[in-house]
Amino acid sequence: MKVGFGSDHAGIELKLTLMEFLKEKGYECVDYGNYDPNDRGDDYPVPGRKVAEAIRNGEVEKGVLICGTGIGISLAANKVPGIRAAVCSEPYSAKMAAAHNNCQIIAMGARVVGREEAKMIVETFFGQEFLGGRHQKRVDMISQIEKDYGKA
Repeated sequence: MKVGFGSDHAGIELKLTLMEFLKEKGYECVDYGNYDPNDRGDDYPVPGRKVAEAIRNGEVEKGVLICGTGIGISLAANKVPGIRAAVCSEPYSAKMAAAHNNCQIIAMGARVVGREEAKMIVETFFGQEFLGGRHQKRVDMISQIEKDYGKA
């Protein structure tokens, strides 16, 4: 599987750790920025959007986004039509994001979770298949909201 990664300055170190972790598990990782932990002008909406657009365009299948809390970068990604990004600070939420919500992106905060917890979160997220069934109806309802606002 090909996975897109993005972060702001606060998330670069954790992003690189998780990229290496997934590479060791056989994933192909693409880094959409940012690259300099000292550049505080690297606003999180930019990599959030880049990864979400890469998924929408078929360049990558899934994504991992990291900023200080995971909130801002996930909000940016969720503005791209058809994208579902979930902020998770522990593995159970990551499992449900994949199983029930068919999220394509997992987001987390480098100032919220440690390295080992982050590894468990991504491992759980990528190890869980979407369950479909009654959950597909709900995902379709979320997609309908975008259509209702002309964003699909």
